[in-house]
Amino acid sequence: MSNGFSSLIQADLASLTNAAQNLSNSSTTIAAASQYGAQDAQPAFSFAQSMQSAIDKVNTQDANAGQLMADVDSGKSDDLVGAMLSSQDASLSFSMLMQVRNKVMGGLDELIKLPL
Repeated sequence: MSNGFSSLIQADLASLTNAAQNLSNSSTTIAAASQYGAQDAQPAFSFAQSMQSAIDKVNTQDANAGQLMADVDSGKSDDLVGAMLSSQDASLSFSMLMQVRNKVMGGLDELIKLPL
């Protein structure tokens, strides 16, 4: 869970955000124009903001777990169980984030394959 993974996730998030923005712009404009005659309607929910928030939380958990493990290694703390639990929690959070990413990418691939 180093910065390499973080940069890969950030790149995937940017790609997903661009694709979702293009898709939402075209479908929002079409739906709004056909129903209400409006040109620009902004959704209240932002997928990109939600994903960025999740990435930030996982990154914070990883940094905290790393700090706890470093404290135990250096002898500043004797809470080995707490450090291991924090490390496992960060690992599970990262795994969950990767599964969500994989599902979103799979769904995006399915949307791209849909005939118009």
